[in-house]
Amino acid sequence: MNFNPSLFLPIGIIFLLLLLSAFFSGSETALTATSKARMHKLEGDGNLNARRVNLLIKDRERLIGAILLGNNLVNILASVIAASVFNQLFGASLIATGLATATMTVLVLVFAEVTPKTAAITRPDSVAMLVAPVMRWVVFILAPITWLVQMFVRGVFHVFGLDISKDSAVFSAEEEIRGTIDLHHSEGRVDKEARDLIRGALDLNEIRTEEIMIHRKSIEMLDIDMAKDALIRQALKSAHTRLPLYRENPDNIIGILHAKDLLRALWDAEGNAEAIDFVALAREPYFAPETTTLQEQLDAFKLKQEHFALIVDEYGALMGLVTLEDILEEIVGEIEDEYDSPVQGVRPQADGSLTVDGDVTLRDLNRAMDWNLPDEEAVTVAGLVIHEAQSIPEVGQTFSFYGFRFKILRRRRNQITALKITPIS
Repeated sequence: MNFNPSLFLPIGIIFLLLLLSAFFSGSETALTATSKARMHKLEGDGNLNARRVNLLIKDRERLIGAILLGNNLVNILASVIAASVFNQLFGASLIATGLATATMTVLVLVFAEVTPKTAAITRPDSVAMLVAPVMRWVVFILAPITWLVQMFVRGVFHVFGLDISKDSAVFSAEEEIRGTIDLHHSEGRVDKEARDLIRGALDLNEIRTEEIMIHRKSIEMLDIDMAKDALIRQALKSAHTRLPLYRENPDNIIGILHAKDLLRALWDAEGNAEAIDFVALAREPYFAPETTTLQEQLDAFKLKQEHFALIVDEYGALMGLVTLEDILEEIVGEIEDEYDSPVQGVRPQADGSLTVDGDVTLRDLNRAMDWNLPDEEAVTVAGLVIHEAQSIPEVGQTFSFYGFRFKILRRRRNQITALKITPIS
């Protein structure tokens, strides 16, 4: 071994190049792992470095190309200088080459790759804003070379029929938000209520009114031809403020009776029921098609200043009704007032099972129990069992699917009215 003081300079250059390699490696990790949403928020708050980060990650392909180009340049140059140093120390031989390779592999792996990347991944946003001012100039200086590399890479991808354009993204923004919020919830950083609220708002464009409407058999309606005092008594006993009025046939809705209008009319008539003209008092009914999405229906409610819509099918037959409160509950969860029943049709049992009414919707059940029963083919729990069984089950029959056991408890004619659901562990 023949050490020459002149080797101090190349050794110093090697360590300087290793520092540059560490800078490039840490910058790559930080700038690719940083939260684009958080940087956007910080830029909006006036953070200059966050704005620089956003400009850099706006074109990630050019950024990665510049970082990899710079990193490979300094690593290769450091390896060449290290080989020269070891050749001077041990003579030009395979031993010197092997020692130079082993030494540089360890130095690059530990100090230029693992250490800076580990540090950057723990605080990607802070590191990204720290390196952004320098990386901006690196990307600018290396832009001509990286552009040529990009063109070559795109040409290679094109030959193999691969599309790497920005428009070829598989997931929509809504799906990305859903995935992000689900991930944070599974990690315990977002509670169930916040997750359900965000997902509920995102789902408004995907849910149709027929999926959440109150079915026509459950609608409380008033026959306008009944005795007026009986009609008033029934209206005032109802827990609802808006009641459909029909004549002869429940499909023949002639108006909507509002409790406030009725009370005002009673006051004006000094309590004389016979003096009230219910036809004139009724408000014009608002009909909406069953295929309307909740977002469209919410917009229509705001535009028409309505809170109540009767849902009809393509033939105009009454299917059910939906209210503004029903839509809001899809976002914020169940809204109960002093007239609401505390029983929602889901009753937990001591053995861990649930007794569920057949008309409980799958969305409500999934939301309440944090389950993932599919609701694409059926709206209610009973509908899901019928769909999977491909028949109308008898009382006592048991079915197992989607990780749960469904036992039929009660049935009225062709309608399943109660089930027992047990998770299969």
